[in-house]
Amino acid sequence: MSNPQQLRYSKEHEWLSATEDGVATVGITEHAANALGDVVYADLPEAGAAVTAGETCGELESTKSVSDLYSPVSGEVVESNQDVVDDPSKVNSAPFEGGWLFKVRITEEPKDLLSADEYTEFSGS
Repeated sequence: MSNPQQLRYSKEHEWLSATEDGVATVGITEHAANALGDVVYADLPEAGAAVTAGETCGELESTKSVSDLYSPVSGEVVESNQDVVDDPSKVNSAPFEGGWLFKVRITEEPKDLLSADEYTEFSGS
């Protein structure tokens, strides 16, 4: 398993893409997807919702457990991935591609986001 170098990571196992016009994409890492098991339900923040870095903004339910989803940044959600709502298994099959969770217009970015190498060391993956 490798963590894409161009992404940044939170200690809650979310990834964040580089911003495009102030909007970044958020998902969970492959490490988190594997730990969850088969994801069967996704409750994602809706467009227009305010999210706060480090705070719960949704949840993912797997055959093993329910896990909170945390926002790695503060801002306003501009889009949720309806494909993941319709087919939550995309989180497991393509966590860094089609299994992304939401897009957020960033208003504040914490200083403690990790590089790919730092996240790999932190997570052991």
